[in-house]
Amino acid sequence: MAGAATLTFTEQNYQSEVAESAVPVMIDFWAEWCQPCRMIGPSIDQLAIEYQGKAKVGKVDIEPNRNLALQFNIQNIPCVIVVKGGKVVSRVVGIKSKADLAKMLDSAIA
Repeated sequence: MAGAATLTFTEQNYQSEVAESAVPVMIDFWAEWCQPCRMIGPSIDQLAIEYQGKAKVGKVDIEPNRNLALQFNIQNIPCVIVVKGGKVVSRVVGIKSKADLAKMLDSAIA
């Protein structure tokens, strides 16, 4: 479950929310059944609050959004991607610390 500041990205809103975003976007590809995904969820939610106004932070549930998962060649989850100007600028797979995830956003904002 996403926190209040955490956005939900879908195949329907991807173009407007991510591809055309004026700020970098962090996307957490996850699924309800994925235990490691649940473990990084709180970090994603905290980053969504901390980076409000500087970046967008959200999640893509790969189950109903299979085409987005295919588009990004998601083979393992959790997979966190940062998109800037419609292009992937960084990508990590697996459980990462909040600090590591923040560094990804910081380098995209810089």
